Amino acid sequence: MSLDARAWQHLSFISDVHLQASQEATFKAWCAALQNLQTDALFILGDLFEVWVGDDILDAPEGNFERQCCAVLRQVADRLPVYWMVGNRDFLWGTKAALLSGMQTLPDPCVVNTLQGRLLLSHGDALCVGDTAYQAFRRQVRSAQWQTDFFAQPLQQRLQVARDLRAQSEALKQTQTTWVDVDNDAALACLQQHQATLMIHGHTHQPAVHALSDTHQRWVLSDWDAQATPARAQLLTWQAGHGFSRQDLLS
Repeated sequence: MSLDARAWQHLSFISDVHLQASQEATFKAWCAALQNLQTDALFILGDLFEVWVGDDILDAPEGNFERQCCAVLRQVADRLPVYWMVGNRDFLWGTKAALLSGMQTLPDPCVVNTLQGRLLLSHGDALCVGDTAYQAFRRQVRSAQWQTDFFAQPLQQRLQVARDLRAQSEALKQTQTTWVDVDNDAALACLQQHQATLMIHGHTHQPAVHALSDTHQRWVLSDWDAQATPARAQLLTWQAGHGFSRQDLLS
């Protein structure tokens, strides 16, 4: 899929906000950023939520925070296009949530045709090919059978599974001695396959610009954590005639 954005002069990109009820400061920073956002279109490249166990959370008493987030998104989507790509935390986002929030779902990866040229957008996790354990897990949970079995469980059980997986993930981080980044060769091959020269992605929480060749780059988005020291909440913008810039929203 490709999206024609050549009529737009200003684009904004975020990812890895990891919205959750326990992180009120990050939620408030995100709300303020969206309320004040002046752009032609907003692109959210995955992991907007810390976890998404199914759209039925929106009908449950436990889903007040999720409903509140969707209401904020709807307010933004009513005044400008908001494009959304699932991440590794919220890949179970469904049609009902998309309709309620007003966001338009993009496949991963997705080409965006701009005055800058062809941009390739991705969450980024599929390109961390060196993490073979994660890639095996990713294939499992993205399969139709796994998702059918998961959705067959009661909501409370799914929420507990999500809590257990988060706990396992945090425990693994404490024992890991090596960190797996996006594979540059895989990223370059993906860019060449889609005839694009610049990739924008999240997932790794390591904002930077990587030169993949003389003509190819990948730009990495920041994660958000208003309670960290220093606090993190960054917006990447592109403006016709000026190129890309990063804005630290909490500095």
